[in-house]
Amino acid sequence: MSDSQLWDDVDAYFTTHLAPADEALEAALRESDAAGLPQVNVTAGQGKFLQLLAQVQGARTILEIGTLGGYSTIWLARALPADGRLVTLEYSARHAEVATRNIARAGLDALVDVRVGPALESLPKLADDNPPPFDLVFIDADKGNNPHYLEWALKLTSTGSLIVVDNVVRGGRVADADDTADDVRGTRAAIELIGSHPRLSGTAVQTVGSKGYDGFALARVLA
Repeated sequence: MSDSQLWDDVDAYFTTHLAPADEALEAALRESDAAGLPQVNVTAGQGKFLQLLAQVQGARTILEIGTLGGYSTIWLARALPADGRLVTLEYSARHAEVATRNIARAGLDALVDVRVGPALESLPKLADDNPPPFDLVFIDADKGNNPHYLEWALKLTSTGSLIVVDNVVRGGRVADADDTADDVRGTRAAIELIGSHPRLSGTAVQTVGSKGYDGFALARVLA
């Protein structure tokens, strides 16, 4: 059995017992595929992990940078109380349209605010709204801008907030100092910012599974 098949089988086992799908989640994936969206959404296990992080955090406000079809948005929004709020930023109007339908089908549209446009344009506008600090920020967008998204996350959070940066391993390329691709340079800059910033304490975890070899960074905002 190949490593990738083994990873798929283990992911399937864990998902069956720990993160079983329901109609809203299955429909979100089905509609995203039908619309031709890239199949780069988090796995069910990763979605459940995000949901648990938000619940352990006691999150009432969540910021997501990178909506895609709204699959991860649904997992995160389900962790919120009835008066909670999730703001999710999506570059593509077509992706946002699919996500909005998926979120509404899941009965979460009252909690979720989908904003369309380049995130680096949407974030200053969001800051102008003077929202309460976000308890959790999930960064899963274009990797070249990861350090900029991290800086904005710091501006929009407060002591004790959590920041999650997805897809930081880049197939192992993150450790190659000679790799100058935007996604690698942006990811390395974000990791190094987490490591050096006086207001952040963080780590990174490598993962394997049905999405292959990857990982995420987790940082807590300090005083």
